Amino acid sequence: MSIDLTDLRNLPVSEKLRIVELLWDDIGASNAPIVLQPWQRDEAQLRTAELKADPAIAIDRDELWRRVNG
Repeated sequence: MSIDLTDLRNLPVSEKLRIVELLWDDIGASNAPIVLQPWQRDEAQLRTAELKADPAIAIDRDELWRRVNG
């Protein structure tokens, strides 16, 4: 499969985000294993340990979007 990245780069940001969302959903629905790099696994383990040590650091989806949207 060949994808012309020039076409993708020329899309408006809103369209790019929509494509990312569709790809993310497709990846999430896949049964294919996701291979993590060692540094990614280490970071995930670190964040998990931090969250277990202090659950108060977690934020919900509404708070996330409030911060993203400013």
